[in-house]
Amino acid sequence: MKQLTKAEEEIMQILWDLKEANVALVIDQMPDPKPAYNTVSTIIRILETKNFVDHRKEGKGYVYFPVIQKEVYTDQSVNKLIDNYFNGSFKSMVSFFMKKNKMDTKELEAILKEMNKK
Repeated sequence: MKQLTKAEEEIMQILWDLKEANVALVIDQMPDPKPAYNTVSTIIRILETKNFVDHRKEGKGYVYFPVIQKEVYTDQSVNKLIDNYFNGSFKSMVSFFMKKNKMDTKELEAILKEMNKK
């Protein structure tokens, strides 16, 4: 699966939340300053070529919807993060975040407890 740029991911987050939208609705959901209509339209077309988004004709325009589930992309992104930055070691990643975020053992125990539920 291809990686998304920051701009592509921002639009995907909106489409995942809305389930479907036209370009104007996507822009409405974006923070100020809002990008130009043509910019968002171009990014959505790129997402279509990457097979993340599809569309259907509605009136004179198009309604876009995700074809990749958010969970699938999230899993792939996390696995790539672990592989590329932590040599495939989940333990190394957790250790890194513990040090960077000054996580205490209670927080780690809560995370482990949550993981064991799943």
